[in-house]
Amino acid sequence: MNQQKNLREVARLFFKLGCIGFGGPAVHIAMMEEEVVRKRKWITPQHFLDLVGATNLIPGPNSTEMTMHCGYERAGWKGLIVAGTCFIIPAVIITAIFAWAYQQYGKLPRVQPFIYGIAPAIISVIVAAMISLGKKALKSVILGILGFIAMVAVLTGMNEIYVLFGAGLLGIIIHFLSQPKKIVQGVFPFTLLQAGYYFQELPASKLFLIFLKVGAILYGSGYVLFAFLDAELVAKGFLSKQTLVDAIAVGQFTPGPVFTAATFIGWQLGGWGGALAATIGIFLPSFLFVYFLNPLIPALRRSAVMSAFLDTVNIVSVAIIIAVCIEMGREAIGDWRTALIAVLGFIVSHFFKRINSAFIVIGGALIGYLLSLI
Repeated sequence: MNQQKNLREVARLFFKLGCIGFGGPAVHIAMMEEEVVRKRKWITPQHFLDLVGATNLIPGPNSTEMTMHCGYERAGWKGLIVAGTCFIIPAVIITAIFAWAYQQYGKLPRVQPFIYGIAPAIISVIVAAMISLGKKALKSVILGILGFIAMVAVLTGMNEIYVLFGAGLLGIIIHFLSQPKKIVQGVFPFTLLQAGYYFQELPASKLFLIFLKVGAILYGSGYVLFAFLDAELVAKGFLSKQTLVDAIAVGQFTPGPVFTAATFIGWQLGGWGGALAATIGIFLPSFLFVYFLNPLIPALRRSAVMSAFLDTVNIVSVAIIIAVCIEMGREAIGDWRTALIAVLGFIVSHFFKRINSAFIVIGGALIGYLLSLI
């Protein structure tokens, strides 16, 4: 009975976040931190940080994988499936509607007037959440220095994955140097898989395999997804460059994970069957990665070496999100109106923590619309 209650709670929460989660992984994680740590206390702040850090170590959409981790913590493997599915479904449905309209009319509707105030409000939510997470992650001056260096490195264009793993290894080295007389045994218990409009229709099975491969090896943001799909589909003549750009745009301005761009592309190349195959293909590896990784995280924390690694990865993960936030701010905050929305949003997020971040985003959209009329 209690398990069913927990599953219903997980379903309601992550379906809601899937409907209101505009702004990409950074804001999704900020919303989850508010909901599962501060409000519901399903997860301790330290364990949430460990989950964020661990999620950055595996391929796939980070915020979607965080929903799976949170669901797993609350209701076991069933919670993992329910959380991930409920978070993805709203975005898939919305993206499928855009995909159908795009196929019919050849262009996307104008959405800029409706999202003018959303981006600065989202940034304010992220900053407030990162202050909260950063306080937990900042355990020493050395970690603070590593976090700052990581943020600067990402802002100058260095690949986030190199920064993350490089800093983590540096954290282990510092740990050994600080305790030269101690013998510490540790192990890395994870394996990385490194391993006019025209469309050439592809069978659903082919689309599934293409997006399964992308989902299994892709690290990073929607821009990295753009590069992968450009190589897999555009370069091989299956898709036009403009359609790929439009697909990524749909993934960016709809709620939920950016990876639902796969739904859009799948629809263009194979109708609803193609959309379904592409969506399952790109998200399936994340369910498997999280299922196998989640039980290992407490063991990592118990190891002195891996604890040092996790502490470094945690602070660097926060630093990377702040760097992403700065990049978003450069584009989203361009005049006094958007700056005002960002400041107001931060004040509400930081000082009135009981207010749901969804209301801040909705308020930002409303204020932005009204200010755009001036």
